[in-house]
Amino acid sequence: MTTLSWPVAWRIARRDLHRRFRGLRLLLVCLFLGVGALAAIGTLTGAIRGELDAQGREILGGDLEVEVWQRPLSAEELALLGTYGEVSQGLRMQAMASTGEAASPIELKAVDDDWPLYGTLTLADGREAGAPPAGQAWIAAGAAERLGIGPGDRFRVGTADLVVGGIIDAEPDRLSEGFQLGQTVIVPLEVPAAAGLTAPGAMYQSKTRVRFSGGDDPAEVEEAIVASRPEAGYDIRTRERASPGAERFVGRMGEFLTLVGLAALAIAGIGIGGGVASYLEARRGSIATLKILGATSADIVRIYALQIGAAALAGTLAGLAAGVLVTPLLAQALGDLLPVRPGLVFDPGALLRAALFGLLVALIFAAPPLMRAQRYPAMALMRSRIVPLSGAWRSALWPVTLGLVGIAALALIGSPQPGLSALFLGGAALLLLILWGLGKAIRAVAERWPRPTNPIARAALANLHRPGSATGSLVTALGFGLAAFVLLAAVQTSLEGNIMRSVPQRAPDYFVLDIPRDRLGEFENTVRRHAPDAEVEAVPTLRGAILAYGAADNPTVVSELDELPEGAWALRGERGLTYAERLPDGNSLVAGEWWREGYAGEPLVSVDAELARAAGLEIGDYLTVGLLGVERTARVANLRRIDWESMGFNYVLVFSPNALSDAPHNLAATVSLPEGAAAAGLLRDLVRAFPSSSVIEVGPLLTQAREILGQVSLAILAAAGVAVLAGIAVLLGAIAAARAARLYDTVILRVLGASTRQLLTLQLAEFGMLAAMLAFVALGLGGALAWLVIVQLFEFEWMPDWPRVLAVLGAGIALVLAFALAASLPLLRARPAQTLRTL
Repeated sequence: MTTLSWPVAWRIARRDLHRRFRGLRLLLVCLFLGVGALAAIGTLTGAIRGELDAQGREILGGDLEVEVWQRPLSAEELALLGTYGEVSQGLRMQAMASTGEAASPIELKAVDDDWPLYGTLTLADGREAGAPPAGQAWIAAGAAERLGIGPGDRFRVGTADLVVGGIIDAEPDRLSEGFQLGQTVIVPLEVPAAAGLTAPGAMYQSKTRVRFSGGDDPAEVEEAIVASRPEAGYDIRTRERASPGAERFVGRMGEFLTLVGLAALAIAGIGIGGGVASYLEARRGSIATLKILGATSADIVRIYALQIGAAALAGTLAGLAAGVLVTPLLAQALGDLLPVRPGLVFDPGALLRAALFGLLVALIFAAPPLMRAQRYPAMALMRSRIVPLSGAWRSALWPVTLGLVGIAALALIGSPQPGLSALFLGGAALLLLILWGLGKAIRAVAERWPRPTNPIARAALANLHRPGSATGSLVTALGFGLAAFVLLAAVQTSLEGNIMRSVPQRAPDYFVLDIPRDRLGEFENTVRRHAPDAEVEAVPTLRGAILAYGAADNPTVVSELDELPEGAWALRGERGLTYAERLPDGNSLVAGEWWREGYAGEPLVSVDAELARAAGLEIGDYLTVGLLGVERTARVANLRRIDWESMGFNYVLVFSPNALSDAPHNLAATVSLPEGAAAAGLLRDLVRAFPSSSVIEVGPLLTQAREILGQVSLAILAAAGVAVLAGIAVLLGAIAAARAARLYDTVILRVLGASTRQLLTLQLAEFGMLAAMLAFVALGLGGALAWLVIVQLFEFEWMPDWPRVLAVLGAGIALVLAFALAASLPLLRARPAQTLRTL
């Protein structure tokens, strides 16, 4: 028998296809959500990565940057850097800016005449500038507002008087500077020394940047610089890693959002399968008629594949358009945090990837019902309402396999974390298999369960296992849909718990840096003149880099490691160091003993237990640090557990006093006022009495931290909400499909005398049984996915609020029952005689 040509098949398909895609709208909605999410995610992350790559030099301010603490580079070090190109020196430090009536913590940025090596500083009045002239400063708008000053006004930093030369509008290397404890003030390079801010022991960073004059490879230059002085503790960045924090955030968030998009598509796929099955069920008369008129099985597949394909293509294109249109809104929201240009962004690769994901998912879930429809003879289709068709999954094996292979290839190729993508794909397949098996098990148990005496309960139980029941599809849809609610609630409450834990409600009122050791008593007296009951805690503070660690006869040299051990973050660059006579508050010993007061023997060090575990350090090993260019070695005396939740001073390395006390250093202190106490004028008096110290108000800092974490939390929740929307769409589709299958049953029951109340109660009982059984599955499934997102992807603590999670799950079950009741109302309005004639 001759098969219809594609043009003829399309002509038939087009005549039968409603111009508003009636019957296929669930497929459209599901693809729109999934493809739109993936298109927006791929376009935005691609645009940000592209900007990070293209603007690497401008973001960093050079081709390479060398950073050290508490000292400028020596003439020999500068000469080495000068062999590669033009060198620009700079200093960064916390400081205080003040006028006669106001004071504000600032991020002081001292630059030389060659700054910036790349990019341009723009002032609010439209001028483009480099380093400010002598005696002047460029000042951020926030600092100017807090100090109540503007261009031409005078203010003081340390002991230096400066004039506001202009207000900063755009700073070329802002993104590479990282998190700030104050607004930026840019001054000439000589100002910090003149203001008394770089005395021995002061806490400041020296940042020296190089603009290559030739085609040097940054990685090779970095390796040569480290090899020249491995004990110097250099922290080096190159144009390829201009902003590691931003790159890490974009990578993590991009991977999470991609997984959310894939999860939305996976959930939507269930809706696609149900929607296509429902659509073909409504077209069974047309299919049977076509077969009676001579259409072959291949003709049926072509006609309805074209219809479904047209709907899938429409949903995919709509999703792509939505993804492109929403990207500028996301870019505007992130404009101050990440480099992304305003306006529409077209990333052909990301859009093609999203479209292929959507079409492949449609293929996987639409193929089985389509293959089932074409396989049966016309008479079987005519009788399918009374004698349901059996499954025909074998004929759909090839298209489903092809779709699965395509999705796996798309997810793994080019993924920043292919292992995570593979884990997600395997987990999704496993969950589908588990829910399919659960549906089979529920039918089997319902069939063998003793019959209840109540007729409504008996009928509801029978509906779970009768021939043609939708239990299998309902279990899958309800399982994923309810799991989406659990996922959202668990993620939200865990994020809130982490914010509360990381940013406590009660903390010291002030942090003070660079207090001269010989003026601690004067500092305490100044504080207590304003608040006699204030608590002042002061500790020595230094900066140094771990150079080597391990056994005395075979130490591990950090600079020779190809990769740092996982979790050993303290081995990277310079870290805070201190010394103490007694075990610090909030710390507890887990191994070894603390040294006695007045200890004067071999230099000792106490190490954070987590760092020791990650680096393989044991008691009795030795640890060497580079401090102001000098190596100091101490023996590991004990291991400590640190309470990182406290807002006090926490150091991974605490030395015995005889190990570090002779090195130049200052003190840092916290000031805690009695609850409810006010200390008007304290900040002003501290700035006047200690002009070289930096006083940081903790309250505004905590507010800023909460706002940032809240924004991250909102972004994660908004992304997870896409999966919830897809879950709701799937629930609606599954209930709608079940409604079509129940039309015959409802009509028969009405003919037999069932009342409206009994029919509604029957619906509630059936869906209530399923929802109650699946609630436990959804709790485990959604909780596991939320744990992966919170712990494995973002490395937060797992802190869900289970009562709230259960409340959200209960709300989801109530929503399911409400949907089921709403879907039952049209069945009650059906006229039995008219309906029976159409069966």
